[in-house]
Amino acid sequence: MARKISSPGRIEPSFEGARPKRVSRTIADERVTAKASPPGRRKASRSRPRAPRSRSARGGVARALRGLVYWCFVLAIWGGIAIAGVAAYYGARMPSAATWAIPDRPPNVKILSVNGETMANRGATGGEALLLGDMSPYIPEAVIAIEDRRFYSHFGVDPIGLARAMLANVMAGRMVQGGSTLTQQLAKNLFLSPERTIERKVEEVLLAVWLEHKFTKDQILEMYLNRVFFGSGAYGVEAASRRYFQKPARDVTLAEAALLAGLLKAPSRLSPARDPKAAEDRAQVVLTAMREQGVVSDQEIATALTSPQVRAKSYWTGSENYVADLVMQRLPGLIGPITDDLVVDTTIDFELQREAEKVLRASLEENGAKLNAAQGALVSVDGTGAIRALIGGREYATSQFDRATDALRQPGSAFKPFVYTAALEQGRTPWSMRNDAPVRIGKWTPENYDGKYRGEVSLSDALAHSLNTVAAQLVMEVGPKTVVQTARRLGIEAELQANASIALGTSEVTLMELTGAYAPFMNGGFKATPHVIRRVSTHDGKVLYENTYDNPPRVIDPAVAAMMNRMLVQVVEAGTGLNARLDGWPVAGKTGTTQSYRDALFVGYTANLVTGVWFGNDNGTPMKKVTGGGLPAHAWKQFMQIAHSGLPPASLPLGGPVPPVAIEGPAPQDGDAVADLVRDLAPVPLSPDPTGATGGGVPVPPAGIGAGASAPDNGRRTTLLDILMGN
Repeated sequence: MARKISSPGRIEPSFEGARPKRVSRTIADERVTAKASPPGRRKASRSRPRAPRSRSARGGVARALRGLVYWCFVLAIWGGIAIAGVAAYYGARMPSAATWAIPDRPPNVKILSVNGETMANRGATGGEALLLGDMSPYIPEAVIAIEDRRFYSHFGVDPIGLARAMLANVMAGRMVQGGSTLTQQLAKNLFLSPERTIERKVEEVLLAVWLEHKFTKDQILEMYLNRVFFGSGAYGVEAASRRYFQKPARDVTLAEAALLAGLLKAPSRLSPARDPKAAEDRAQVVLTAMREQGVVSDQEIATALTSPQVRAKSYWTGSENYVADLVMQRLPGLIGPITDDLVVDTTIDFELQREAEKVLRASLEENGAKLNAAQGALVSVDGTGAIRALIGGREYATSQFDRATDALRQPGSAFKPFVYTAALEQGRTPWSMRNDAPVRIGKWTPENYDGKYRGEVSLSDALAHSLNTVAAQLVMEVGPKTVVQTARRLGIEAELQANASIALGTSEVTLMELTGAYAPFMNGGFKATPHVIRRVSTHDGKVLYENTYDNPPRVIDPAVAAMMNRMLVQVVEAGTGLNARLDGWPVAGKTGTTQSYRDALFVGYTANLVTGVWFGNDNGTPMKKVTGGGLPAHAWKQFMQIAHSGLPPASLPLGGPVPPVAIEGPAPQDGDAVADLVRDLAPVPLSPDPTGATGGGVPVPPAGIGAGASAPDNGRRTTLLDILMGN
């Protein structure tokens, strides 16, 4: 019989320190024991076997953490080695740091009025470079707050800022922050292309560290603010401030500074000239960042939030930009290539410039549509030729073509004063008589504007009423070439056709040279070359060019100038220029209207200013019966009334020459015997010779003049001596 072998029993834990006994139990015994055990004993018997497992689990977590830290450390070492290797590789391909230098900022040309007001900046940047202390303190504060809040703490690269940006981008699931510091952005703007490659990023970091080593934080910030792009063609805070707010950067408010700083994220897209709402929304973000960093108070924020929204025009506007363009066109011819920042002092009176712009625009807005006149231009010069106001068109923002300096248009009868000047120089006088009758010159038969003929008239009356037949006769008497030479001597530079029709102004000229050519009449016979640049100097004050035009040559005899003044005064007092009369001021001038009313001009002057006004259409479309004595004369009067407001009236040189006065006041010239003689003459009536002789003893020639013939006065000519002797 097989013997039953009992299995080992469970060993119960002992709390008395006795050695455990081996006891044989059945499944039933286990159940009974379990039921009989008190609650506390049962809990202890179940929990104790777990203790070793809990310690093991905690040990596993600790080992895992230690392993994670270890491998992160290892990866960090290898990552650092890899980064160092990449940096060394690409750094070795860069030029030696000893050769690194900050590239020159593109030169800026600052253009000032005669009173020192900044009218415009020209150059690749659109504004001059400023010292940090010369700009509003809100600007650097706003830029640092939104672009690089740890700017004054990092060494060119900000690991903390980079980590923060990466975390924000991961959380947002898109690119919402950039990790580049201002120093890195400056390095990119100065030296690198905008492409996004590992090589370019490594170079950016190396250059940023070099910049931090080479320059102070303030110098780096200053360079950045003077070079960064703010959209709409503006580089640097000065250019951006004038572009968007029409004021210098030193006067920028908190709200405006926040707007500028906000543009740096996307200058072209956020430009207020393109999307004012987007620019304003971004400015709010900048203000919030500034408040969070404690650089501005809640009260300042509240004031900024109530500021009106900035609405900048999509292009530079203002007529002063026509002046700026003219300056840039002429500057290289005076000083050569532009390599440094320059300051250009001009002859422009900025107040007159603004008033001229208002007058011209108001005339077109009120009458342009009904008269089919779309464009206008105005030039005003003083006796030296210094341009005091220049308007090249209706609106610079819509058309940058300068109709005052670049448009060649027919002057019409406004050219006749040069014909009459040539005739006076050959001995004729304002009282010389001519027959206003049909004239045939070859196949050309000029007619008067009104189709009427007046018979015998003085040259003064013929000019006052702009009789074409008399002007044609005079051209053939003195010769077309002589007229061309006279016009050139007085200042007309455009190509002129030496033919009979030049009497009616068929050769095209610019408004500026036509206006300047009238100046010798008002200043007593001196050349008045139109000029806008008075002085050119570097930013540190070194003068590169200066010309005051205080010694002009004499181009016509003073007696001829005096007679022309009397005749042109008669045009305004009793002729086609009636609408140009000014209260209290002697005015002289001439109207001009071309065929089919394509061009209408009035060029007139006082003892202070010569001003020319033109209206027409760029495509040569005829206007609706606009004459020089109409719309142009009205606009001329409005402008000249403003220009002479508050000034004591001054007489024109009707009896002798008055040398021109330059901007800074050259002394009058003395010792001119002819001038002294004519100055003492008694006023001569603007009518035929009171002695009864026609034209001072000059017979009236027949009206019909053969083709190409030159018919001087029959008999002797009337001279200055005849006038002095009373003959």
